[in-house]
Amino acid sequence: MKILSIVGARPNFMKVAPIDKELRKRGVAHTLVHTGQHYDYRMSKLFFEDLGLPKPDIDLCVGSGTHAQQTAEIMMRLEPILNNDKPSLLLVVGDVNSTMASAITAVKLGIPVAHVEAGLRSFDRTMPEEINRILTDAISSFHFTTEESANNNLGKEGIPEESIFFVGNTMIDTLLRHVDKSYESNILELIGVRPREYGVLTLHRPSNADARENLQNILEALNEISKDLFLIFPVHPRTKRRISEFGLQHLINNGLNGLNGPNRLNGLNRGIITIDPLGYLDFLKLMKESRIVFTDSGGIQEETTVLGIPCLTLRYNTERPVTITSGTNSLVGSDRERIINEARKRLNGFSTQYSIPPLWDGHAAERIVDILIKQLCD
Repeated sequence: MKILSIVGARPNFMKVAPIDKELRKRGVAHTLVHTGQHYDYRMSKLFFEDLGLPKPDIDLCVGSGTHAQQTAEIMMRLEPILNNDKPSLLLVVGDVNSTMASAITAVKLGIPVAHVEAGLRSFDRTMPEEINRILTDAISSFHFTTEESANNNLGKEGIPEESIFFVGNTMIDTLLRHVDKSYESNILELIGVRPREYGVLTLHRPSNADARENLQNILEALNEISKDLFLIFPVHPRTKRRISEFGLQHLINNGLNGLNGPNRLNGLNRGIITIDPLGYLDFLKLMKESRIVFTDSGGIQEETTVLGIPCLTLRYNTERPVTITSGTNSLVGSDRERIINEARKRLNGFSTQYSIPPLWDGHAAERIVDILIKQLCD
């Protein structure tokens, strides 16, 4: 049995890391292919180091481009590798272009596909990720799900029940494995903040970053919140460009992009503090010591649920409803007043009952590998 796994963007690394470890532990031949969809050092290489992933066996070096360009480049560069390697199975995770493009390439060569994190739906087809999810699930042979809503979604789409496996969440496997190690990070000292005295912001989805009105509404709302609480913003390169293009620099402390050591924030009158993207352990430490998180990321909704950190999602939908029904997550979209009001409620002590979703116990990768060995070897 030979398995070839695809990673291309930061969340992929977190989802594949525990599966890679479990496959190697069981002696299963495993080839790790990095498409290069995210190629910035802090957005790619540093994650491999933090997560203990081996250096990718193959790097396709695709880089950035339009959705069509990325998809085409991945397919053209992956096809000869699959023809040469002849894996028993292609394993893909998440919902990025690398996921969908790789799955299509493999299936057309007669190679079965396993989709980890299958069945998640936002029901918003303006999201490129939603298209990637639907297409990948439609052609996969194994669907590994993280929550019950995903099982229901797949069933409604006609996916055979025998191909659906509720296994839990490998991203949470990674979080639980590294949470203690993250205490070694000195990121708070480098920034100059203390635990529970700041919030965290991440913002990267095109619907927010590329739409001037939405981006301005969000930054204005968070600028208001930041008068009472530092907001630390590891800024995505594209979002940084858009802030500049739209003339919104006045809403953030844009001159503080480096990590200049202790007390660097002394004398500042609060505000949104931009820093460069962080590695996994540094960001985990930053997030779990915060008072509140603002994000449009899917994975952070899950991580804050397990960490018990209030999370306001800057979207009007989520493909991870369990983070709302069981977790600490609330949807606020790009509505300025809603963001401010919901944030102040939580900063003033409002809280909801939350629980850890079923099977988010750190053992999802073990269940996935158990199933693959049984299915492929029988």
